[in-house]
Amino acid sequence: MFREEELELLLKIIRQGLLQAFGETLLMTFVPTILAFAIGLPLGILLVTGEEKGIHPLPPWLLWLMNFIINILRSVPFLILLIVALPLSKILIGTRVGAKAMLIPLVVAAFPFVSRLVENSIREVDPGVVEAAQSMGASTFQIIWKVLIPEARPSLISNFMVSLITIFGYGAMSGAVGGGGIGRIAVNYGYNRYMPLVMLFSVVLLVILVQIFQSIGNCIVKKSDKRIH
Repeated sequence: MFREEELELLLKIIRQGLLQAFGETLLMTFVPTILAFAIGLPLGILLVTGEEKGIHPLPPWLLWLMNFIINILRSVPFLILLIVALPLSKILIGTRVGAKAMLIPLVVAAFPFVSRLVENSIREVDPGVVEAAQSMGASTFQIIWKVLIPEARPSLISNFMVSLITIFGYGAMSGAVGGGGIGRIAVNYGYNRYMPLVMLFSVVLLVILVQIFQSIGNCIVKKSDKRIH
């Protein structure tokens, strides 16, 4: 079914490059996800609390500007945004090639997506709970830290896993423009060299990793959701 040279190349990849590719894949998945949430979490909260009837209204022009930037970045296809952001990687990291170079474009592509997910999670919180906290004299910070985030925790964790898997897919696609990881193996050895076996192997690995991430995420969400207990 497969040519002998394909099998030889696959075995060579497994022996010499698979561990490195696996490490690069995890790097391009977890680091951008954490950084994107570090930016997107406060931004998403501000989009809700900063509204006219929110607990801490922001100037309308500032709220409009935040929404405008998020909408613009979300509307650009990832591969195009990736190419546009690579010069920034050259400035900050010193290279446009490899797993580390992809971190900046991945964060730029992910944080607008994360901010919208966080916004939706915060909007799901019962307004009555917020009003009760306000009636007891809680400050804006206390409402955010002790009411909004805890009440939205299961949804936030679920959206974190959605973001993680989305960024995982972005990282795999970055192999088409010089990124690292399993995506690079799929593109450079599977697609460019017409090696279906290598491509199939890469896809199976990616699917297995997604299933592992999703299963772990589901378990964490169930444990954090007080409605289940």
